[in-house]
Amino acid sequence: MVARRYTSAGDVRLIQSGGMISLEASQAYCRGVAKNRAKNFYYSFVLLTPERKNAMCAMYAFMRYCDDLSDEPGATVTAMDRWREALTEALAGRPDSSLVWPAFLDAVARYKIPHQYFYDMIEGVASDLKTHTFERFEELYQYCYRVASVVGLTTIHIFGFDVPEALPLAEKCGIAFQLTNILRDIHEDAGLGRVYLPSEDLVRFGVSAEELKYSRRTDDFAKLMDFEIGRARDYYRESAPLVDLIHKESRGSLRALIAIYSGLLERIAETPTDVLTRRIALPTVEKVWIVLRSAVGG
Repeated sequence: MVARRYTSAGDVRLIQSGGMISLEASQAYCRGVAKNRAKNFYYSFVLLTPERKNAMCAMYAFMRYCDDLSDEPGATVTAMDRWREALTEALAGRPDSSLVWPAFLDAVARYKIPHQYFYDMIEGVASDLKTHTFERFEELYQYCYRVASVVGLTTIHIFGFDVPEALPLAEKCGIAFQLTNILRDIHEDAGLGRVYLPSEDLVRFGVSAEELKYSRRTDDFAKLMDFEIGRARDYYRESAPLVDLIHKESRGSLRALIAIYSGLLERIAETPTDVLTRRIALPTVEKVWIVLRSAVGG
């Protein structure tokens, strides 16, 4: 394979085996990944300009691949290390044959996205390859930062912002999203030997990891869920000013994204112990309505 360096956002081509993966082909591939895999994110993408939508899909495709490397059967640290090396090579202008790179590198250059975000993401998902627990919330926060806040920080570079105050708000928004995901997936994660809720919280409410794994719906678990839901709500509330700090043409998309995730949290809050027996989700019609409402500023 021969690859030439990426010299600008508009000069993205990968030469492979005598053929060429164009920017357009890469963007189409990333749009397909996002459409098929981004159950919540993709709905908000439709409110973006085509350029920003392509960039968001490219970021999603990259991050989806990172996540898959830690979740799929047979996942290994070696595979994650290879992907980290591939990222370094791609950012240096020497991408391999992955279809994601032309669109990804175009977005990184076009929106001046800091490279460290991508390494943080890899470190976060790589930690899922080993059994771990979080003793305190501060440790869970660091994990959430790596796997979700960096997504928020990447996203606002694409959305556009002009004041540094947007950065810590995007970090908090990512924390809110990841806490929502953790609460939704408690039973599934426990079955994989992953307990993300801090040990200090489990002890405080008298809930064991075994109760999560074996779906024991107790009053203590309900109290634990109420506490964790309240914590996630706090992060949604604290990050709310972010919408007014990004560029106006992107606000509808962010409003939709926040409304979908916070709506999922409120659906969980209706019957919190249900997370032990089923995967709670917003119906498609509700997501569509959220997008329509967000498009007109509601």
